[in-house]
Amino acid sequence: MEKLLEYIGLHIDLPIADPTWIFFIVLAIILLAPIILEKLRIPHIIGMILAGVLIGEHGLNILVRDSSFELFGQVGLYYIMFLAGLEMNMEDFKSIRLKAIALGLLAFIVPMVIGIWTNLNLLNYGLLTSILLASMYASHTLVAYPIAQRYGVTRQRSVGIAVGGTAVTDTLTLLVLAIISGLYKGQVSELYWVWLLVKFVVLGAIIMYAFPRIGRWFFRRYSDGVVQFIFVLAMVFLGAGLMAYVGMEGILGAFLVGLVLNRLIPQVSPLMNHLEFVGNALFIPYFLIGVGMLINVDVLFGHIDSIKVAGVMIVVALAGKWIASWLTQKIFNMSSIEGSMMYGLSTAQAAATLAAVMVGYNIITPSGERLLNEDVLNGTILLILVTCIVSSFITEHAAKHMAIDEAAAASEDKHQPQERFLIPVANPSTIDTLMSLALVVRDHKATDNLVALSVINDNNDTIKLEIQARRNLERAAQIAASAGVELKTVSRFDLNITTGILHTAKENNATAIIIGLHYKSSIVDSFFGNMTENLLKNTYLEVMVVRLLMPVNTLRRIVVAVPPKAEFEAGFVKWVTHICRMSAQLGCRVHFHAQEQTLGYIKGVMQKKKLNTRAQFFVMDDWDDLLMLSNRVNYDHLFVAVNARRGFISYQNSFDKLPTQISKYFSNCSVMVLYPEQKGDPIENLSFANPHGIAETKFYDKIARWAKELRAKAKNK
Repeated sequence: MEKLLEYIGLHIDLPIADPTWIFFIVLAIILLAPIILEKLRIPHIIGMILAGVLIGEHGLNILVRDSSFELFGQVGLYYIMFLAGLEMNMEDFKSIRLKAIALGLLAFIVPMVIGIWTNLNLLNYGLLTSILLASMYASHTLVAYPIAQRYGVTRQRSVGIAVGGTAVTDTLTLLVLAIISGLYKGQVSELYWVWLLVKFVVLGAIIMYAFPRIGRWFFRRYSDGVVQFIFVLAMVFLGAGLMAYVGMEGILGAFLVGLVLNRLIPQVSPLMNHLEFVGNALFIPYFLIGVGMLINVDVLFGHIDSIKVAGVMIVVALAGKWIASWLTQKIFNMSSIEGSMMYGLSTAQAAATLAAVMVGYNIITPSGERLLNEDVLNGTILLILVTCIVSSFITEHAAKHMAIDEAAAASEDKHQPQERFLIPVANPSTIDTLMSLALVVRDHKATDNLVALSVINDNNDTIKLEIQARRNLERAAQIAASAGVELKTVSRFDLNITTGILHTAKENNATAIIIGLHYKSSIVDSFFGNMTENLLKNTYLEVMVVRLLMPVNTLRRIVVAVPPKAEFEAGFVKWVTHICRMSAQLGCRVHFHAQEQTLGYIKGVMQKKKLNTRAQFFVMDDWDDLLMLSNRVNYDHLFVAVNARRGFISYQNSFDKLPTQISKYFSNCSVMVLYPEQKGDPIENLSFANPHGIAETKFYDKIARWAKELRAKAKNK
């Protein structure tokens, strides 16, 4: 390469060591590789690795593999494991944890058994060398995980099984590595195994218990996106560093931190978008390019022993992972495409494999030889290249088919009107909470289901109000854009705010309205305020009236009070779906309190629509028992009171007391008063011929109303 540059008149010393040019060339590769490889239908990950081979010291020797590749490569590796834990659906994972453990054990045991036999009999290595080399076959790295991200299939159960299995497999692999390393360092004593296990368990317990509480405390006090991003990165590297300190690999700590912070970072949120963006744009590509720079192409020419060792390693690694994935697929009666996805994600060798071979290469046996010789080192590099290529192609194939199947399933529901949420933004202090709530309630598969509205009254302060309205909409758009969500903004002049909301809802085919709870300005002011009361009287759309005392992502539980006969309302299925969707996005439990019959309908909706939500159900025989819930609702809970408009089947007179009850008994927690979608005109009487009318008014309520009317008449006379 250097001679070619001199021939065309350029004098550049290769390899380039200037950090500025190194960073520029890496960025150019990250930019151009996907563009070129997309036309060749080659997975992007392979392009990054091949680009590393090309520019590395074993290729054209363009760049020096300086400390930046060590630093960013380590960050990228931690980032892959962290994102894998962060994006795992914890509810789905609970249902698949046995499958994940099974895959992890099989992916460790099968390659270990085959590997030890082949290493002893075909490569003629010693026992300890054979065990360490076999553990390298057993380990794998989620190099192809970004492919599943790009196709949007990370929440498929096969992806979750592969991610969970990776944690199990790598834990066992690194445990073998720690034991063999300890044997040669003289660290293994009678209590070595117990002490290693105790340190691992204690640290895991600390991370599981302390990190979520620290994160929740931090997110409640600091809302700045940059500060939150830095905090999360600090937690990731703290977990990784602590895990490395106790003798395990840091990738386990990064994965564990991703799991425990899962509930605090919703899938559709600005913070999640920032984390994925930085990782996929810089850290992960840097890691992949760095892996490619380690690959020595010379092993393909003139190194027969290296080729023999590499051939055995590649065959055993690929065959062992295939057998493990196939057995898991058959044992749990999964589809062939799910088996392919598990195989694709669990095939690539990189992180733990490199760690094992470098440790083995640096260990000198009493005979003066290396535990793992240069043939194994070169074979490992070739193993990494081949397995990463195979993993990328298989994962790409499986992810593409899964994405097509999801799209086909979504197209079956096209006859149903698309939901669209209208978010009036008038108070700057509530914009963040309303938008955050809308982001977790919306259907993330839809692209344009959020509309932000600012209504301006035509009065003497029109210019001032218009400026404030524009700022409010810009803030709402900024929040949506930072989460990667499309938001339509509407600014309009109208006679009053209520009519502006109603007209905008009709013009944009809104199916639900999310609005902030009115702040009482005086003692005579009503709980909801005139605007909200007028809105509820003039629309039968679903309306969520919200008062959030803390960020949405820090809520730990949703407590829902459901009135009798709520299942007969037109919007019953819709609001149950929204509550379960919010619970799933926030990773918190939802408690439904209702009559036994209504609870049965809620369970039926969840089962039919496959709403994977951690839900518990409690019988509440009478709506008047609502006050008893105040003891079960803490400051970090969201209390949802399902209400109804006057004149519909689930309405009852005790709803009139709800504002007073919320103000008195639920003042220290976040509250949502949910009015379901209701169709038709209100009906004033209930009869057997008209079973969908309102609940029968109690006799003493009638007497009280008649007495009030009589007193009014007597006073007028």
